[in-house]
Amino acid sequence: METTTTTSRIQQNTIGAALNRSARKHVGKLALAFNDRRWTYAELNQAVNRAANGLLTAGLKPGERLAVYGKNSDAYVIAWLAATRAGLVHVPVNYALNADELRYILEQSGATGLLSDLSLADNVDAATAGMALTMSGTLHAESRKGFDVLASATGQGAAHEPEVAVEGAHLAQLLYTSGTTAAPKAAMMTHQALLAEYMACMVELDIKGDEPMLAALPLYHSAQMHVFLMPALLLGAPVHLREAPLPDDCLAQISYQGIASFFAPPTVWISLLRHPDFERSDLSQLKKAYYGASIMPVPVLEELRQRIPGVGLYNCYGQSEIAPLATVLRPEEHDARPASAGRPILTVETRIVDAEMNEVPPGEHGEIVHRSPQLLTGYWNKPEMTEEAFLGGWFHSGDVGYIDEEGYLYIVDRIKDVINTGGVVVASREVEEGLFQHPAVSEVAVIGLPDEKWIEAITAVVVLKEGQVVSEEALIAHAREIMAPYKVPKRVLFVDALPKSTAGKILKRHLRKELPA
Repeated sequence: METTTTTSRIQQNTIGAALNRSARKHVGKLALAFNDRRWTYAELNQAVNRAANGLLTAGLKPGERLAVYGKNSDAYVIAWLAATRAGLVHVPVNYALNADELRYILEQSGATGLLSDLSLADNVDAATAGMALTMSGTLHAESRKGFDVLASATGQGAAHEPEVAVEGAHLAQLLYTSGTTAAPKAAMMTHQALLAEYMACMVELDIKGDEPMLAALPLYHSAQMHVFLMPALLLGAPVHLREAPLPDDCLAQISYQGIASFFAPPTVWISLLRHPDFERSDLSQLKKAYYGASIMPVPVLEELRQRIPGVGLYNCYGQSEIAPLATVLRPEEHDARPASAGRPILTVETRIVDAEMNEVPPGEHGEIVHRSPQLLTGYWNKPEMTEEAFLGGWFHSGDVGYIDEEGYLYIVDRIKDVINTGGVVVASREVEEGLFQHPAVSEVAVIGLPDEKWIEAITAVVVLKEGQVVSEEALIAHAREIMAPYKVPKRVLFVDALPKSTAGKILKRHLRKELPA
């Protein structure tokens, strides 16, 4: 009679097993390209095994947390896959975090291992001073001291699959949220939750194994890693990885690599549209333009459709805790409802509820809640936050929205971004959409700043298009013509650039903190 361990290995539902299947099927096809390094599927799978065995030899044990602090690289992808195959829990860390912020994540997660870019060594040294880590190594250092992922992946180490029992219900990743209102909290993501989402992404986003994909957004962020790169690798697609989404580089890659699909938040799409190389670039092979991570202004969406005719646009909405895709607006649905976030994907059930968890009628605003096999199992070492997030048996997104009669979701705002002005609630997105209609506006963020009279004064922070000039009074007059008086900004502030995360999200919390009331 077979043992439970043997049976579970035969039926293995893990990320490592899924990569094995893809590598056996696609063997010599290009899997990953980064700078001058190229990996076939067979080579990538062997590299992952070598790195996984190296991590275990270095003293890490299954179930322990491995923090990874670095920019995009092939070594970053190998480190992630090696962690999952070794039974470790991967902890991605935003490379823009400082030493204190890094230390918080290392301590809160209980990490015993750390991999980092050599360029971040000063932060690592400061963060780990006095900390007893089992292993601290690098991702792809030219001068190597101790464990290095790329050296391990290309070396003479054991290329067989580690003898580690990994189950689908085991944790694969602790995914830290941005911590916009409090200290970051870590969503506990299992192998089976992520795999459920990968399969749904393949279907809902029409990801194909024969279409080259450009991956330029940070891999520590769940959207690039779990909605695009991983589903593409499991389907046998060639992925061209870049360190950062620089407009000139992205346009060049799309042109020269025949890129068929590319994901970026609205801020990056705007930067491409405004770049002088846009008109000179050959974008004829681009079939699928994905956007998400924040709300795409409809005027920018229309410009994108006009300037890349024939491209299929996909609006992707969700959040880290749901792996992170929840709804999709497909290309054929954009004409009728361009402002919608689409409908729930096949693995997600979504409702709009009031404060008592009653489902509200179509068109009425409420909080967006979800049920899904791809949800987090909870927040790491934060039972009270976990209980609050799952009140009423549904996951609370923290987003305000509504659903129309045909089941299409519309995002009104993040709950924390709704502005209370004079006792009236205003969604910042509504004001932003109106200001984007002005031809001089390139980017805009609307926030509420403390005000004795209004409680919160609606304030628009605007970046103008190059060569454009417009006054505060003119933009306020424009707003007054197209929106209700109580939504019109009390102030318009002009800046050269809006603060953004490395994932391209506009950081409104920085504006609230830095701008004078």
